[in-house]
Amino acid sequence: MGDEAATDYRAAWQRKPVLRAIYQDYYRRILAHCQPQGRTLEIGGGSGNLKSFLPDAISTDIAAAPWLDAVADAQALPFADCSFGNIVMVDVLHHLAYPKRFLAEAQRVLRPGGRLVLIEPGITPLSRVFFHLFHPEPVRMQAEPLSDTPQCDPGNPWDSNQAIPTLLFRRDARKLAATMPGLRLLRADWLSLFAYPLSGGFKAWSLLPGFAAAPLLRLEDRLMPALGPLMAFRLLTVLERTQ
Repeated sequence: MGDEAATDYRAAWQRKPVLRAIYQDYYRRILAHCQPQGRTLEIGGGSGNLKSFLPDAISTDIAAAPWLDAVADAQALPFADCSFGNIVMVDVLHHLAYPKRFLAEAQRVLRPGGRLVLIEPGITPLSRVFFHLFHPEPVRMQAEPLSDTPQCDPGNPWDSNQAIPTLLFRRDARKLAATMPGLRLLRADWLSLFAYPLSGGFKAWSLLPGFAAAPLLRLEDRLMPALGPLMAFRLLTVLERTQ
């Protein structure tokens, strides 16, 4: 995320209580899966919102911003081996040209038992139609994210393929285990049914008032087992370093 885009996102965060409520729910879920020991590294810190929930996190992004701690490429992290107890990311993985390189880097900088916790786009029958019609980022389900070929433009860190997380952690879960045996996939759960698309995300509009976000999110949790595989918009993934 460029500095100008990050500033725009930060302004949207301040302007939209419904957006804050949804991301507070995301951050709560992420922190619930983090290990209590060790430092936490945020990759793709963007507009810097995680700091409100985890002030001690080391927040990084590919581009500098005043509220970030460091500039870092997720595929070549400038940190020593076994430096962190957790790595957390929101909407970053699907922008990476070489997901396998990133996973190797994540394994390297995590301590044994450390966790990688991500929230990313999830591709279901309904969300795929929605993303195709209303979202500028592509969904290419034929991709092979564990290959050594780039999954999007390596020279453009904001290029993307929204299918990458679903392909990696749902379709290719067995292949992932064989390719990256040092990272154990603990869960890849569907998340987000109605609230996020109704909120408009970081865009100026919203069809969901701020006061309705929390009860709608609670309703989503009850409906997720039945509706998640059909219409979820997000994927919550947790991996743990085993060696």
